[in-house]
Amino acid sequence: MQEKVSKALDDIRPHLQADGGDVELVGVEEDGTVKVRLTGACGCCPMSQMTLKAGIENALKQQIPEVKKVVSV
Repeated sequence: MQEKVSKALDDIRPHLQADGGDVELVGVEEDGTVKVRLTGACGCCPMSQMTLKAGIENALKQQIPEVKKVVSV
C-alpha cells in the first residue's frame, strides 16, 4: 500500500508546491493510517490541518479505500 500512497501523493504534490509547500511520506501503518510530514510553507501554515484533512486525506481515501486516516508527524 505504501507504493500506492506514494503515487497518490505525487498527484497532490504540484498543488502544494504551487503555494511553496510540499508533503513527505513518513510511513503507512497496517491499520490504514498514513503518516506524512508537511514541509516548506505548508509546515508552518495556519491552514495546514485543513490542507491535511480536506485535501490530502480526502484525495488519498478516494484513490485508496484502505486509507483510514492521515496524520502529520
